[in-house]
Amino acid sequence: MTNSSQVLHFTLTAYFDIGSLKYLYFMMVMCFYVLIIGSNVLLIVVICVNRSLHEPMFLFLCSLFVNELFGSLGLFPFLLVQILSDVHSVSAPLCFLQIFCVYSYAAVEVLNLAVMSYDRYVAICFPLQYHSTMTDRKVALLIALTWALPVLATVVLVSLSAPLRLCGNVIDKVFCGNFSIVKLSCSNTSVNNVYGLVLTVVSIVAPLVLILYTYGKILEVCFSATKQTRQKAVSTCTPHLASILNFSFGCCFQILQSRFELSRVPPLLAIVLSLYFLTCQPLFNPALYGLKMAAIRDACKRLLCGENSAPAAASHA
Repeated sequence: MTNSSQVLHFTLTAYFDIGSLKYLYFMMVMCFYVLIIGSNVLLIVVICVNRSLHEPMFLFLCSLFVNELFGSLGLFPFLLVQILSDVHSVSAPLCFLQIFCVYSYAAVEVLNLAVMSYDRYVAICFPLQYHSTMTDRKVALLIALTWALPVLATVVLVSLSAPLRLCGNVIDKVFCGNFSIVKLSCSNTSVNNVYGLVLTVVSIVAPLVLILYTYGKILEVCFSATKQTRQKAVSTCTPHLASILNFSFGCCFQILQSRFELSRVPPLLAIVLSLYFLTCQPLFNPALYGLKMAAIRDACKRLLCGENSAPAAASHA
């Protein structure tokens, strides 16, 4: 038995030989990454430079876009190197760093979406109290907690996995995962399993319960509200709901790929499904919000085309 501190590298066996096609895949992934960086940075700049967008809803969106950049940084540079490499291995420190990036990204994403659902709940169910409830101080506190809690929880997760005694160094994935490391352990992993379960409940189940509760209340209000209120609710909630569903599907793919043997799934499809929540969400969100929300769309036009039209009023109800 060996200690994880003595393991110099991990071998990733989910990659398969693609010959000269690796250069084509490299260019495709590179273009995808550049598009993710460009779209998210654009919307972050648009929100930051337009004072009309310095409202809770858009500040939470800005936090979401920053997290997309963070999650992409934890995967794409690593993925690009592995595509060109003939030996698919990763050093132990880099592996644990990637685990930290991927897991904290996922936890921040879910919590950020939950906070956004709470913001919509207050705006639609209590429109007259919205500005007194969603104060600048409260918004800053929510954003800080959205980042601090997942980061601290992920630090503990990695700290529990790093000292484990390992019986091997082979990971059957295209990137490092905490559960893959735990499965290699020769020692007792009951603490890791219990903490992993608690972390899943706290970081995923609890935010999803909050999202379901807030949207249940929003539906109650919409059923008895005016047509104008329903239209405003649909316009602001539709992108958010679509983002939640997209990320949920991606997480389900990842959990299925990690926990169960999917030997009948073609290798390329298995890789795509395992990477879905890390690749599609960072591109899906800026495209969805940039196209669907008129305030952001108009601000982008003014920034890129130099239009002098009046800023679109942000809707909060």
